[in-house]
Amino acid sequence: MMLRDHTCEWSLFFLAAVIPDVHLQRNDHSVPPASEFSSDVQIYRPVMQPSEAVPPIGTYMLKNLVGKPCIKATMGAEYIVIEKKKTWYFNLDPSRVRAGGYCGKEAAVLNLTLPDNAASLQFTFKKEENIFYVDKLTVHVSPLPVCQGCANKTYSGLVVDDKLFAAATGQSFKCNSENLLLMSSELRIKLVPLQIQAFTLPKGQYGKEVECWADFSERAIPIIVGATGVGLVLITVLTLLFIRDRRHREGYDRL
Repeated sequence: MMLRDHTCEWSLFFLAAVIPDVHLQRNDHSVPPASEFSSDVQIYRPVMQPSEAVPPIGTYMLKNLVGKPCIKATMGAEYIVIEKKKTWYFNLDPSRVRAGGYCGKEAAVLNLTLPDNAASLQFTFKKEENIFYVDKLTVHVSPLPVCQGCANKTYSGLVVDDKLFAAATGQSFKCNSENLLLMSSELRIKLVPLQIQAFTLPKGQYGKEVECWADFSERAIPIIVGATGVGLVLITVLTLLFIRDRRHREGYDRL
């Protein structure tokens, strides 16, 4: 039996040597082919920066089960991490973001995530009578260590029970000013600019804009200050005219 096996092996080697198109292949299942070896997997990790930059603006849309838009958001988002008394920044890249979530009649969720769940930004919407608002905002980011000697760390936080970004149904909340939200002692999120609408989106378009208080103040305060200044000038001029007219009258009375 052993002689027969050796004879078969020598025959195969002879064929491989004489015929160039014949190649030997081991029938050994204990060693897998090279293509089955797992190579080093590249996992996406955000890189925090020591200085701020203007975040790129992205528009995200979520549709319900029948294909109708139910949430639309346009924003730039900046993650701000505080570690060892230093501040670090990371901007959400719209080209890498995957939008998900769900749409209900009185509740909806928009979840923006980066590859490998390296960062996320989740809005939970509620609808009450004729208004909608964000009931909960959840944020996390898992960056590369922000400094030499710093450990791998995930920074996360949330804001709950606040009627954020409220607007009437069919309208959109819009704010060009910065919305800086404290998520935890180590994490803040800045949304600038921000326009958002949920539940009712005819043809996927934003409805009438509801201006945030910061934008209103920025626009109205110069007008109020200007009007106050004009009023003070008028009061001063009228006072001077009154005093002058009174002196003239006193002069006539003496005559």
